[in-house]
Amino acid sequence: MKIGTIDIGTNSMRLLIADYEGNKIENRKKYINTTRIGQGVNQEGYITKDALERNLKALKEFSDKCKEERCDKVYCMGTSALRDSKNGQDFVNEAKNLTDIDVKIICGEEESNLGFMGVLQGTEGDKKEDILVIDIGGGSTEFIVGNEKGIKFCKSENVGALRMTEKFITTDPISNEEFNNMTTFIEDTISSTIDKLRTMNISKIIGIGGAITSLSAMNQQLEVYSMEKVHNSVVTKKDLEKILQNLKIMTLNDKKTLKGLQPKRADIITAGVKILHIVMKKLEFEKIMISEYDNLEGLMCQNSKNMS
Repeated sequence: MKIGTIDIGTNSMRLLIADYEGNKIENRKKYINTTRIGQGVNQEGYITKDALERNLKALKEFSDKCKEERCDKVYCMGTSALRDSKNGQDFVNEAKNLTDIDVKIICGEEESNLGFMGVLQGTEGDKKEDILVIDIGGGSTEFIVGNEKGIKFCKSENVGALRMTEKFITTDPISNEEFNNMTTFIEDTISSTIDKLRTMNISKIIGIGGAITSLSAMNQQLEVYSMEKVHNSVVTKKDLEKILQNLKIMTLNDKKTLKGLQPKRADIITAGVKILHIVMKKLEFEKIMISEYDNLEGLMCQNSKNMS
């Protein structure tokens, strides 16, 4: 069966089209459009008219793509920005009229569950030990601990790459003062979650989400993004610190030319990498493994199981 799954995130909209047979996902194709539905949500709590229109257009394109690829089913979820906005339901209604797709706005916990399910789908070998999955999105960061038997801990924190950039960063290159204010805010916000994680017996950290996959692509200096090269790659804390030092002093235009980084993500990448750096430092982990399987694969597994 051919299935399409769509994730409407704060920073980007993503589509996965794949064949799903007997719990296996094959022939994966992923598409991404930097649609920024969360841009400016913070001030009034409403998604702007521009952002709504931009995202409806992108959803229509993805819907057409699914038809073209003859998908049997299409599932779509909305995360942080749609969750937090006062007019998320307007988008859901208009999306249904335009594309006949049902957009389901999911809570942070459900988002975490789907991310974890996707990661397990893409991991080889022993899944008995507890792993920490960290998903740094545009609007929020999810922390999930568990193993193949299930999830033991999960928390969604309102620190994301786009949200932190909008809240703190106005200078280019980023001033020390702004960078330090952002760092303090992130540390304070996630400190109780970090304290909880420190008491758990975590064997390794696996990272998902655009900021983290971009970090891997930058670390490998990939001319062209490759799911195969990014999936199961490892980034050490040393590598991360070197990249972060560079990002801090670069102008936005310089960041746009970095190998492995999509130019449209250049303005928010520093905040995303810093969130990860804080987590690794506080938990005293020297490396992180990157997964290209995430909540899109999780959504596919979940819905296909429900159908069968």
